[in-house]
Amino acid sequence: MDLSVNYLGLKIKNPVVVGSSSLTASVENLKKIENSGAGAVVLKSIFEEEIYYEYQSILEKEKELELPDVRFLDYYDYKIKEDNIKKYVNLIKEAKASLKIPVIASINCKSSWEWSFFAKKLEEAGADAIELNMFILPSDFSLTCTKVEETYLEIINKIKAAVNIPVAAKLSYYSSDLAAFVKRVSESGVDGVVLFNRFFHPDFDIDKFEIIPSNVLSRSSDLAISLRWMSILAGRIKGSLIASTGVHDGASVVKELLAGADAVQVVSTLYKQGIESLTDMLEDLKAWMEKHGFEKIDDFKGKMSQINSPNPAEYERVQFMRYFESKKYNLG
Repeated sequence: MDLSVNYLGLKIKNPVVVGSSSLTASVENLKKIENSGAGAVVLKSIFEEEIYYEYQSILEKEKELELPDVRFLDYYDYKIKEDNIKKYVNLIKEAKASLKIPVIASINCKSSWEWSFFAKKLEEAGADAIELNMFILPSDFSLTCTKVEETYLEIINKIKAAVNIPVAAKLSYYSSDLAAFVKRVSESGVDGVVLFNRFFHPDFDIDKFEIIPSNVLSRSSDLAISLRWMSILAGRIKGSLIASTGVHDGASVVKELLAGADAVQVVSTLYKQGIESLTDMLEDLKAWMEKHGFEKIDDFKGKMSQINSPNPAEYERVQFMRYFESKKYNLG
C-alpha cells in the first residue's frame, strides 16, 4: 500500500505531518515523531513578536541612557536577532543530522522587514522547506482588509525571492473573501497553503480580573472548519493544500484527504494522546484504505471535494434549516 504524497513539491512517505509546536522544539522529540511514523515535521516557529518583546525589554531597562548612548540600541537590536537566529539554525542542523524525514522551518511573522535575510539563513542550515505562519488580527480600525492582504503577499514575495526551497503559507479563516484570498496567495508563487492557523484566545478570570488563555488545544469538532474549506478549495488553487486544526485520529485524516487535502498537520492530539498515537492514525488510515480497496492516496483524494460533488451547494450551506426542523423540543 502506497501512502506517499507530494508536500510542497517534496515526496513524503505518508500524509501525516507534525505541525509546529513545543513538541517539535527538541531533537529528542523529533526522533520520537519520526519513529512513530510521521511523514515530515515542522519545527517550532521562530516568532517575530518574541524578538520584538525581547528588544522592548532592553529599551525599558535602558531608559536612563544619555542621548549619545542610544547608538548602542542598534547593537542590542542586532544581537537579539542574531542570537535567536543562531539558536534556530542550530536546531535545524541537529534535526537534519538526526532525521531522515523532511525538516520544515517555521517563521511566525506579521511584517516583511528582515525575514528574507533570516529565511536564507534557514535554507543554508539545511531546512527542506519554510512555513510562513502569518496572521494580523483584524482589530485595527484604520487598517483595511486590502492592506492586510497586501502585507501577507509582500512577506511571501520577499521570502520566495530570497530562497530556493519550497515555501508554504499558513493562513487564518479570518477573511471576508477567504476563497478569493487563498486563491490569490496560491498564485503568488508560494508552493502550498496550510489551513488553518490556531491562535491564542483570551478568557477572563472573573475573581483575579486577569486575562487567561482559552482552548489552547484544538478539539475534534474543530475539523469541520478546515473540512469545509478543503472541500471548496480543492482543485481550484495552485500548489499543495494542507489541512490543519481538528485532525485527531485516522478518520480525520481520511476525511481531509477525501475533501482534497494533499496532507494534514497534527499537533493537539499528540499532546492529548502522546506522540506514539501517530502510529495508530496511520494504521487506521491503512485499514480504511484496505477496506475500500484503495492502493494509494490518489485513488480517493478529492473524491468528496465540492468540485467532484453532484450537489455542490451542500458545501456552502451555513444555516441549520433541516436540523432544527427535525427536532422537537418541549419548551414548556
